[in-house]
Amino acid sequence: MSLSFTQTTSIKKAVDVINNVNPNKFPLVLSRIIQKLHLKDERTFTEDEEKKLETALSLNESDLQLLIETCEFFLQQAAYHTSKPAVLQSQLEQLGLTEDKVSAIVTTWQNGAKEVLERLRHRMLSPKQLDSVKWKLSLVMGSSTKAKTKLPVATLELGMKNENTDNDNLQMEFTHEELYKFYDQLETIQSQIDSLS
Repeated sequence: MSLSFTQTTSIKKAVDVINNVNPNKFPLVLSRIIQKLHLKDERTFTEDEEKKLETALSLNESDLQLLIETCEFFLQQAAYHTSKPAVLQSQLEQLGLTEDKVSAIVTTWQNGAKEVLERLRHRMLSPKQLDSVKWKLSLVMGSSTKAKTKLPVATLELGMKNENTDNDNLQMEFTHEELYKFYDQLETIQSQIDSLS
C-alpha cells in the first residue's frame, strides 16, 4: 500500500489555511509537530502556545487546529507508509499545496523521518500488553444452595504491562464450559493471525 491523500472537504480547507500561513513561521510549526509525533496522549502545543500561535500566524482557533491536525496527519501517513520524500512531495502537490509549503513538509520529513520511525517502533500500540500468565485450578465442593457439589473452577491471572504506570493484573474465573469457549475463541484468533502471515 502506498501513500495517497484524498481531497476531502476538510483537506481542501486545510490546504487553503496552510497555503496562507507565513512561509517563515510554517517550518517552526512543522518542527514541533514532528518532535511530538510519536506521543499518543500528549498535545503538540500547550493551550498557551496555541494562543500565541493564533496571533503569530494570524489564524482563528479552529483554523489553527485544522492546520495542526492536517500537518500531523500528513506526517503520520508518511511515517506509516515510510514514504520516500519524492512520493510525499508528489502527493502534497496533487492536493494543491504551494511549492514553499510542500518543500517545508518534505524537508521536515526528510530531517526527522529516521528518528520518528525509530520512536514509533518502540512505542506500544496498545496501552496495555500481556506480560505474564498464571493459572490455578480449584474444586468447589459446596455452595449456599447446594451442599454437595463438585465444580472445577480455573482461575487465570494475566499480568498486564502498561507503558505509563505500574503493572496490574487481570483475574478471571472460568467453569469448564466457559474455559472451553474461551479456548475456542483463542484458536479462532490464532488461525486468523496465521492466515495473515
